[in-house]
Amino acid sequence: MKKFETVASIATPFPRANTDTDIIIPARHLKSIKRTGFGEHAFETVRFDADGERIKGNVFDSEKYKGAQILIAGDNFGCGSSREHAPWAIAELGFRCIIAPSFADIFAGNCVKNGILTVALLQEQVDALVLAAEAGHEIRIDLGEQTVACQNAHYDFPYNPAHKKMLLDGLDEVGQTLQAITAIRSYEDKQKLKTPWLFKA
Repeated sequence: MKKFETVASIATPFPRANTDTDIIIPARHLKSIKRTGFGEHAFETVRFDADGERIKGNVFDSEKYKGAQILIAGDNFGCGSSREHAPWAIAELGFRCIIAPSFADIFAGNCVKNGILTVALLQEQVDALVLAAEAGHEIRIDLGEQTVACQNAHYDFPYNPAHKKMLLDGLDEVGQTLQAITAIRSYEDKQKLKTPWLFKA
């Protein structure tokens, strides 16, 4: 996955509380385990009406927020059923970071495995960033320093050290394991000598 160090971008404001994974990507679209093809259905009920017509003024298709790499969300973002398709869909919309007062644990875990940083800030800080996003101000996020900056505002955020390393290195758990490929092969060679019958075709 792509390394995450810093992102400086305008942000899309979507401060709706309790946005669940079915709003992020409806269950009827979970027909593939490929990581692509979900962005067009992301936030479908927010972007399209019952007739499939695009809803005017929805923030996800607004020219004002085109190219935004930061999503500012509401409390308890990503709640509901567990589905890795949710961060896949969000990533396809171009978002590399989500800022919210809180996140569902499983959703946040799925995000880090897919290169998306989830930043938890106080509600009043998120509210201030929503206003900044609506005004078109750039927001800068530095994972190394664990800071969010916008104009004169500067916020520190907590983050899991293991997840931080994963994002900074651009490696999920599988990638981290494969970094130790020399040690893995050495172990296999030793085991072949000790228990050769386990390795016979």
